[in-house]
Amino acid sequence: MSEGLVQRRNVSQASQGGGGGGGSSWSSGGGGGRGGDSDEDKGRSLGKRADSDKEGENDKEARLTLMEEVLLLGLKDREGYTSFWNDSISSGLRGAILIELALRGRVDLEPAGARRRMLTSRRVICLSSNLVGDVLLDEALKHIKDTQPPETAHTWIEYLSGETWNPLKLGYQLRNVRERLAKSLVEKSVCTTEKQSFVLFDMTTHPLVDGQVKQKIVRKVQDCVLSRWQNDPQRIDKRSMALLFVAHASDVLENAFAPLPDDDYELAMRRTRELLELDFDAESVKEGACPMLWAVAQAFAK
Repeated sequence: MSEGLVQRRNVSQASQGGGGGGGSSWSSGGGGGRGGDSDEDKGRSLGKRADSDKEGENDKEARLTLMEEVLLLGLKDREGYTSFWNDSISSGLRGAILIELALRGRVDLEPAGARRRMLTSRRVICLSSNLVGDVLLDEALKHIKDTQPPETAHTWIEYLSGETWNPLKLGYQLRNVRERLAKSLVEKSVCTTEKQSFVLFDMTTHPLVDGQVKQKIVRKVQDCVLSRWQNDPQRIDKRSMALLFVAHASDVLENAFAPLPDDDYELAMRRTRELLELDFDAESVKEGACPMLWAVAQAFAK
């Protein structure tokens, strides 16, 4: 990310007063003070422009949903498509949808109750039917709101993926999720659209055009288990930890850890295993926890 460095020139007047021999003054009190004001105004203008550019890049990153971040981790930068052999990212993206809705206050798990029911039996409830403004999120939210009785997080991942044996629930499947997410990334100027010809067919691809956005996502995943690591999982940023869990479930976490040096790679993998081996039921009832995050993690636990 480019950060503008603004240098201001301060020129002081060596001598003040006197009749007519002083030359032009840069001080605010002299007759030539307009020149100093102009230079400082120019500096302020450049500073504001740099701040505006920085805010624009931050806004672009902030606008990305959890699903788009996971897809970016899986996309090949130049080719613009995910691995043909990755059959995990489909369900992983549906899990990301549930967590995104929970982080935005639209859905949650029903309370554990006095008996401390397990995550696998706690059902997803709708907290607010207000639209999010994202087509995929709003479509999933409508399905959850209209479904009675409520279903568990694991069941919703199956419904949204179309991986259910219940023919009455096939209408809940979210179709063309990867393609719709890729088009959203194109609209946000992160990717572009191209046609790539293979031997037997042509395919629409979405190569990366803003590598800085993806690098920030990669660093966020890395920092979660390295520089910003916390021994207490509840103190880890929820969105970063959700990205870690869903990236692992989608089989794209290796893409974030691959650039690390060997020692950091081993440490990152060890700490990731520690998180994956936690008691998700116990973590979900702690103060400040996001139960949906842990329910999705439990759904993908092997």
